[in-house]
Amino acid sequence: MNTVRKYPVGIQTFERLRKENYIYIDKTDLVWNMTKESPFVFLSRPRRFGKSLLTTTLDSYFKGQKELFVGLKIMDLETEWEQYPVIHVDLSTVKNKPSPDELGRSLSLMLEPMGEMFGTNEREKTPGEKLQGLIRRAYKQTGKQVAVIIDEYDAPLLDKLHLPELLDGFRDVMQEFFIQLKANEAMIRFCFITGITKFSQLSIFSTINNLTNISMDAKYAALCGITEEELATDMAPDIAMLAEEYECTLEEMHDKLKKQYDGYRFSEVSPEIYNPFSLLKCFNQRKIANYWFESGTPTFLIRQMQHFRTDITAMDRMEEPSDAFDLPTEAMESALPLLYQSGYITIKGYDRESDIYTLGIPNNEVRLGFTRGLLPVYVGIDGPNVQKGFALTFWRALKKNDIDLAMKEMKAYFAKLPYVEGFQKKLAEVKNYEGFYDWSLYLIFSMLNVYVRTQVKCAGGRTDVVVEMPDATWVFELKANGTAQEALDQINSKNYALPYETEGRKVVKVGVAFERETMTVGEYKVAAEC
Repeated sequence: MNTVRKYPVGIQTFERLRKENYIYIDKTDLVWNMTKESPFVFLSRPRRFGKSLLTTTLDSYFKGQKELFVGLKIMDLETEWEQYPVIHVDLSTVKNKPSPDELGRSLSLMLEPMGEMFGTNEREKTPGEKLQGLIRRAYKQTGKQVAVIIDEYDAPLLDKLHLPELLDGFRDVMQEFFIQLKANEAMIRFCFITGITKFSQLSIFSTINNLTNISMDAKYAALCGITEEELATDMAPDIAMLAEEYECTLEEMHDKLKKQYDGYRFSEVSPEIYNPFSLLKCFNQRKIANYWFESGTPTFLIRQMQHFRTDITAMDRMEEPSDAFDLPTEAMESALPLLYQSGYITIKGYDRESDIYTLGIPNNEVRLGFTRGLLPVYVGIDGPNVQKGFALTFWRALKKNDIDLAMKEMKAYFAKLPYVEGFQKKLAEVKNYEGFYDWSLYLIFSMLNVYVRTQVKCAGGRTDVVVEMPDATWVFELKANGTAQEALDQINSKNYALPYETEGRKVVKVGVAFERETMTVGEYKVAAEC
């Protein structure tokens, strides 16, 4: 009889995971190495990438809970299992506070359970004073240096990024809290801090001058998330189970999972990493879906994209030096660092000679979820309406090789879009009609990502839209300022269709022109090659 596999969806505590026999992808060799290399470590990873599980793993390790690690890689490395006092806090529990005073009060309350363990002092009033008191009393009582673990350090600040009048006050509270780590360095055995972003002016980065940032260190690229090798070995039974559910081969299921959840890279030589939350939930639910966005696209990110007037059509084809996309948050001159640090774009390639990184959207899940969050803001429509409306009818028409019906559906759908409301403001943001259509078309076609690719690179440039069907590949060039013939000529002159002409399927080229007055599809021209 097959043993039921338990997936740790929503389980972020290492001790519980091990005691209750949940699936665990063994990262303990990396954990052990990390604790030996530097006493102060910072790791940035996107949300739901296993940072909290990692912090509780460190918690159990420094408490000397050897029994939890039996059978794991660390058993071949650790020989002493020395016990240390641990101060472990999760700052996601004190986010969304209305004022700096309320944040300070919440930080103090968060430390109270550790005060019950190591004692309190009524003269300690501020969160920083209380943290310092805990470190010193723990050190004095045990005679051992302290392990300090801080999860989601930036959570109290993310929703204040667009509010500079509040951000300074909140940052002052956090500075007073974090500065104690430097002041009490001699009493700290190991300090581990996680978050999404880098705040340049926080004492965490300006005062702790021995803090090692391993976020882009190739040795720890796979510390959070699931690699291709781990999926193929540790999770082979789960792939087989899902393949049976979907009535497809193991290879086909692996390809589906890869397109949906893989694609993250955290250094220039990083393996591609699967989103662990989404992958585990997929196996648990026995369904491939967009789990990372169940709570929606973060408001702070959309606000920053609006503030910096982000060109959303360029998100799949950015080439940047590392100091452009890995900047501290407060030094941002665009939303690029926040997009990267939050996991909405990732490293796709690296040219060592020029020291230039290629960045893009990791996978289908991110593209569809992100697009759904952006559509109401940038175009004024909801993602589900696109999917069940235009997406479905357009797809079915092309499946029947009926280009006239497909274009009829496109024209009808665009005619219904609420462009009039806020149209002039949106035009001001993108500066011209062509840019506005680029935004709108990119977002709408991205909702068809299962079937459609947008802004596809080729030798001659970038193809607007490529739709791949079982018997044909459709190559679209879209013009807001120009004719359908000009669009078709561009497909030919720049050889947009060339990459698909050796695949054994019919290639259909479609040039589409949009009308400025009606703001919908005007003429289109079609050319087919067998």
